[in-house]
Amino acid sequence: MQKTALLFAGQGAQAVGMGRDLAETFPTARALFDQANTALGYDLASICFHGPEPELTRTENAQPGIFLVSWVALTLLREQVPDLTFQATAGLSLGEFTALAAAGSLSFDDGLRIVRLRGRFMQEACEATRGGMAAIIGLDEAPTREVCAEAGVTLANLNCPGQIVISGDTDRIPQAIELAKAKGARKAIPLPVAGAYHSPLMASAQPKLAAELARIRLAPPSVPVISNVSAAAHGSPDAIAQLLVEQVTGSVRWEESIRALLAQGFTRFIELGPGTALTGFLRRIDKSAQALNVADVPSLAATVASLKG
Repeated sequence: MQKTALLFAGQGAQAVGMGRDLAETFPTARALFDQANTALGYDLASICFHGPEPELTRTENAQPGIFLVSWVALTLLREQVPDLTFQATAGLSLGEFTALAAAGSLSFDDGLRIVRLRGRFMQEACEATRGGMAAIIGLDEAPTREVCAEAGVTLANLNCPGQIVISGDTDRIPQAIELAKAKGARKAIPLPVAGAYHSPLMASAQPKLAAELARIRLAPPSVPVISNVSAAAHGSPDAIAQLLVEQVTGSVRWEESIRALLAQGFTRFIELGPGTALTGFLRRIDKSAQALNVADVPSLAATVASLKG
């Protein structure tokens, strides 16, 4: 049997209009958007569908918005392919919460509320610090780690071969960019983000997130869920909560996570949610793996046809 893993998008995947055609086409999707509005007490659906972009980009809206659209994509795929089975899940940063929800570790409503709060806590950390991020293209991990050590910044995301993201104090990012170029990076470019995600500058968000996670019920996942921090499967509910807190300041070991799944015999990956960034990373990691995605009506139809064919 072909082993399938579900992948869930992280922050940065948001785009005005996300989920709109799904809600307009499928009553199930519309109902989930309405349920989210009720759970959160404000019109998140309208922000997803119509923006404005600065409002959607706010971390406390982008995170629940991406979680919601990803959940809608999964629900519709299950509705159209009732015998869909998957043997693992993984999600990039914020997407790890959606991956846990897909594996039954937390409910839809709890997941939505916790990522909204996570986004708010991270926004507060951004506003209390002066942080930034940069993408380092075409430089291996070892020299990028040397850049981080020399410039006093952090390795934030190990996405795929040749694409690493660094994070740290705004004043240190330009030095890191120049060092990366000097070491042979093809490109090193600052990213338009609110702060230094996945770095020690986010530490003030951790105790707040820990307190909120302690208030919700986490269950053992029904299938392995790969942790960004360890690049290995999550364990007990207490251990899940601890790793989700660590993830706020820790590096996202995405390439290592995907390679761990490939080593376990996974050959099909379905990206759920806005954008196709994870599909792009997968193709850079292993061109032979089958990559499907559900982000809108056309991609849902194509993935359903592939799974049924």
